[in-house]
Amino acid sequence: MGRIQTLIKGVYAGFMIGIGGMVYLSAESKTVGSLLFSFGLLTIVTQGFFLYTGKIGFVKSVKELPDMGIIILGNYAGTYVAALLARLANVNISTVQLAEKKLGAAVPSVFFLSVLCGIMMYLAIDNYNKSKNIVFIIAPVMIFILSGFEHSVANMFYFHLAGAYSLRAFAYLLVMAAGNGIGAKIFSLKP
Repeated sequence: MGRIQTLIKGVYAGFMIGIGGMVYLSAESKTVGSLLFSFGLLTIVTQGFFLYTGKIGFVKSVKELPDMGIIILGNYAGTYVAALLARLANVNISTVQLAEKKLGAAVPSVFFLSVLCGIMMYLAIDNYNKSKNIVFIIAPVMIFILSGFEHSVANMFYFHLAGAYSLRAFAYLLVMAAGNGIGAKIFSLKP
């Protein structure tokens, strides 16, 4: 697959995570919001879009890593578009406090919460691929959201929506992406 197609599939995936984030932030119940957020990942998986946190655990060689960079750029652009449309549509969502809370957390905590999210994302995709049962998508998404695990792409959306553009926000996204990747790879290494 060409790099342009990879980028476009990454943009679509980022956009769908943004839609999931909008629904989550709009829901009065965190449980209902986390359930509905999973529609984003269900769409990504069934449509064949490229989400960094859903792909990194399945990387088999160093040659595939440049594609991960393209996917992350696409995810970033897609979450930006979703946040921009939410703002233009005057969607009544306040994310400033959420972004401040995430950016105020200690880096080791953010990293470990990101590792745990990476595990959930890998298990979601791997178990769904083996069974085609959507419960394996929905449950891990609800678990990572309700547990406060850090999903790098979802946080891209929240940071865009809050207008949190800073070196600190960028550094936190890098920490989260690294943690998500490590968590996914830990569970992809089968004995």
